[in-house]
Amino acid sequence: MFKHFTTATWLSAIVATSLFSPAAAAADATAGKKAFRLCAACHALDGKNRVGPHLDGVVDRPVASVEGFRYSKAMVAFGEDGKVWDEQHLAEYLAAPRTTVKGTTMAFAGVKKPEDIANLIEFLKDPAAAD
Repeated sequence: MFKHFTTATWLSAIVATSLFSPAAAAADATAGKKAFRLCAACHALDGKNRVGPHLDGVVDRPVASVEGFRYSKAMVAFGEDGKVWDEQHLAEYLAAPRTTVKGTTMAFAGVKKPEDIANLIEFLKDPAAAD
């Protein structure tokens, strides 16, 4: 019955579900700042694009909308229907980028632990909260 779902699809669903649990309410921006180290090789929080687009204000920002960044065709298509990087979409993408956006040029394999994803999103919502 569920044979058409991949492991990554199930993982994304589990991560997204766990982020909206009571445990997610305890997400820690300081721990998220540490988790951001995985992202910092390609993304910045200073408004400047690097290999990837800057992540200032990414939470609730429309997908593929950063001025001056050249997105892959796959990412542009993913955002064509007005999708925004809400917490659920971010959780799914961070867990399995290449499954969530098939054809993405982002080489990162994904964040494995749901608590790291929750903390990372908490940090991205308000980086100053980690200081």
